[in-house]
Amino acid sequence: QVQLMESGGDSVQTGGSLRLSCAATNLGTPKYCMGWFRQAPGKERERVASIAADGGTDYLGSVRGRFTVIQDNTKTKLDQQLNSIRVDDAGMYYCAVSRLPSIILGRGCRNWSGREHTTWGQGTQVTIFS
Repeated sequence: QVQLMESGGDSVQTGGSLRLSCAATNLGTPKYCMGWFRQAPGKERERVASIAADGGTDYLGSVRGRFTVIQDNTKTKLDQQLNSIRVDDAGMYYCAVSRLPSIILGRGCRNWSGREHTTWGQGTQVTIFS
């Protein structure tokens, strides 16, 4: 069974930077999507960034150019670098792995909603202060 462990959540000032980390165990063949979702209070969980087995990435429009996902060579660790942090970046950030092969979820896993066929970590909290 895949297990995901996130770390790195913190309280950060607007304009600052933060790095989140995710470590996966029992991942098996690295043919799936890995990514980061977030959920702010009162809002639905949304996919922030994802990476496919072929290394293609996809980002939520509001974070493109500010956030970057970095996967290690074993494809069992996925960091997310958050730069130029804004108030609307606050929320619980979840690492996730799809249970469907990335090849059917579009370039960079752009069609991965997380509503089903997804394994989740426990989340790490990002709080923003001005």
